Amino acid sequence: MTTFKTLLLAAALAAPAAIVSTSATAQVGGVAVADPEAAVANSKAWATARTQIQTTYKAQIDQANARRQAISTELQPLVDAYQKAAAAPGATEASLRSQATAIQTKEQAGNAELQRLTAPASRAQAYALEQISAKLPDAVSAAVRAKNVSLLLRPNAALFAQPAADITSAITAELDRTVPTVGITPPANWQPGQQQQGAAPAAAPAASNNRAPAGR
Repeated sequence: MTTFKTLLLAAALAAPAAIVSTSATAQVGGVAVADPEAAVANSKAWATARTQIQTTYKAQIDQANARRQAISTELQPLVDAYQKAAAAPGATEASLRSQATAIQTKEQAGNAELQRLTAPASRAQAYALEQISAKLPDAVSAAVRAKNVSLLLRPNAALFAQPAADITSAITAELDRTVPTVGITPPANWQPGQQQQGAAPAAAPAASNNRAPAGR
């Protein structure tokens, strides 16, 4: 399932060229930093969507949490036995292989089961995030214009930045204005990434980088 960061990264591809290596921080002398992921994560649309998803898919989420705990409980004796065998005199990779394989097989099966259980909620999250992320380039552009920023950097690209240079909150405010709510029920034929693919050509002339959430 697409992660929150991956979804936001997709939206970044349509960001204005002026913010290529950027993240959100307050503007100082035309230079600012911003964190697009945080801007999306802090948006009202995402907070509302997350609450709706937790309510709508509560049964599946609770079931997945219960199974996660059960799988962990089932695996623990196997792990303990493996560790005991590994500490025994004369233990070799060959002698431990069957136990290691059994643990790995059970763990992979458990992860696959959990992924199936959480798939509906994860799909809804991806759909909600993609709708918000589609508005991220415009939100960044609006915040950059309002703050008179000529160069926007990501926080990790700046050796030092004054707190006043962070415009992440300004980007979030723009997102709240342009996309106050989003749906959490994707169309039957929807696949993650479709919205970015459809929107990218229009923004391509000034395209650059605007890394974006998730996951959560």
